[in-house]
This record gives sequence, C-alpha cells and structure tokens, in this order.
Amino acid sequence: MKIAFVGKGGSGKTTLSSLFIRHLAAQGRPVLAIDADINQHLGVALGLDEEEAAALPAMGAHLPLIKDYLRGTNPRIASADTMIKTTPPGEGSRLLRVDEDNPVYRACARPVDLDGHPARLMVTGPFTEADLGVACYHSKTGAVELCLNHMTDGRDEYAVVDMTAGSDSFASGMFTRFDVTFLVAEPTRKGVAVYRQYKEYARDYDIALHVVGNKVEGEDDVAFLREAVGGDLLATVGRSDWVRSTEKGNRPSFDLLEEPARQALGTLRRTADAAYARRDWGRYRQQMVHFHLRNAESWANAKTGVDLATQIDPGFTPANASPQPA
Repeated sequence: MKIAFVGKGGSGKTTLSSLFIRHLAAQGRPVLAIDADINQHLGVALGLDEEEAAALPAMGAHLPLIKDYLRGTNPRIASADTMIKTTPPGEGSRLLRVDEDNPVYRACARPVDLDGHPARLMVTGPFTEADLGVACYHSKTGAVELCLNHMTDGRDEYAVVDMTAGSDSFASGMFTRFDVTFLVAEPTRKGVAVYRQYKEYARDYDIALHVVGNKVEGEDDVAFLREAVGGDLLATVGRSDWVRSTEKGNRPSFDLLEEPARQALGTLRRTADAAYARRDWGRYRQQMVHFHLRNAESWANAKTGVDLATQIDPGFTPANASPQPA
C-alpha cells in the first residue's frame, strides 16, 4: 500500500515517517521508503550519517532509465521521451512491486539496515547549483510520481513517502496516489493551518486524510487539536527521549522507543491496512487520467509535440495488468 506523510516544515513529518518505516520493518514487512522532499532528511532520520545520505543516488538523475524501463512494450508510448510524470501505465508497461528486484531499484534504491531489519530507500535528490534559478522542484519529484503511477502493491507491502513540506504537495497529482495520507500537525495555529489547506484541496478527490498530532505535551494540546481538526485526529505523539537521542547522532535500539509512541505507530498501521482494503481501483485510475490530461493540455503536448491523451489505455489498471519481464 502507498502511504504519504505531509505537514508544514518543522512539524516532524520526517521524524514520524521514519518511525513508521522502522515500525513496519521491525514487523518484517517489505518497505520502500521514498524521500520526496527537496530538503533531504529521511536518510539521516533512518540512521545514515550525512555522507551516506548525500551519496544516495537521485531518482531525477536516472529519469531516462526509469522511463525506458516502465515504458516496456506499451504501444501507446512512442518513446521514453514522450513520457511525463503523469503518464499512466497501459498494456505492455512494466509495473513496480515493493518487494522485487528490477533495474529501477538497482539504480536508485539503496538498502538501509534498521536494527537488523532491511528496508529500501529512494530519494528525489536535492536542488543542485545547475537547478538554481532555472528549475522548479517538481522537476525532481516527477520521477517519484511516475514510479507511483506504475506501482502495483500488495496488502503487506508498504511504500512510505515523505512528501514536500506544506501544501505544495498539491501542486501535482501525486497527492491522489496514496491509500492514506497522514498529516503531521503541531498543536499551534500554524500547525492546523496546513491541515485546513489540505482539507480544502483534498475535498473533491476523496483523500483519506488523518491528522497525527506531534509535540503534544498535555491534555490542553490534545483538546486544541481535537477542536481544530475534529474526527480527523487519529493519534498524538509527545516528547521522546529516543528521538532526541537519534537527533544527536546516537543509534539506540528501536526496541527502546517509548510505549506511547509505539501505540501511536500501531494505530497508524491499522489505519493504513484498513484504507488499503477499501482501495477503489476505478477511482484510482480515473484520477490518474484526470491529472494526465490536465498536464497534457496545459504544457506537455506542446513540449513533446505529441497528443498525450493517446497514451491512455481504456480500462487498464495496475490491478488487472499482465506481468511483464524485467
């Protein structure tokens, strides 16, 4: 299943997404962790040192390989050059599974050891000097969106994405690619303001949005969040000595994480599992097509010189795809 963590900068979304990834890995679940934030912090939150995190391969740097692999033998796609971030899969396309070996993962993913439990980590890559003043961060996150469009994931497989901060996640159709979205909010007016933006933007797209209160210090904070977000408040997390220790560069065993935080992570997992059981493949495909047509009409047809509406394969969803050789 596909899970997003969103929230304003500094809310702790990267910390909570990394805890959730560790929680899943400790239970033996296959996990693909994706850092889709240009400010790349997920690797460090998962225990890599700064040099190791900086050496992770950027997905954007391997976009031609990603496109060529995912295109497969799809006759509706004339060449990899005509693929854009919203290009949907069709008959002949290659699809990604969370727990498999393929050229995309070999080029872009790196294993991380989480207390003896493996996970894969992929990153969009940060802005480079060549990007400054000439590129938008969506040019980086496009590789993530394309992979999510071409991912067929099982009930016990988890793709966990640490999204870009604030409401910028809605600047592309990627926000509709998830079974559940966890919005991390502090008990402050600024913290809940991002929630209100998300709620408004997601209203017409049937997004499963749940709020995780972070940095909660007492019942007053819980009451503030409950009044602001109502029934969308799913769980709260308070101060953690375990988290503070890791932020100082220590590597305590995940077994030492405080019990209240463990209970919150369990609530998140059960909520994600329930959301996957309700996945509507028809709606999933409809939203994919909707955003592809919007991108095609607004800029991509002119850029590629192709009517990208012809890439849409009627009736195709990842759920009914025939396996393609890697």
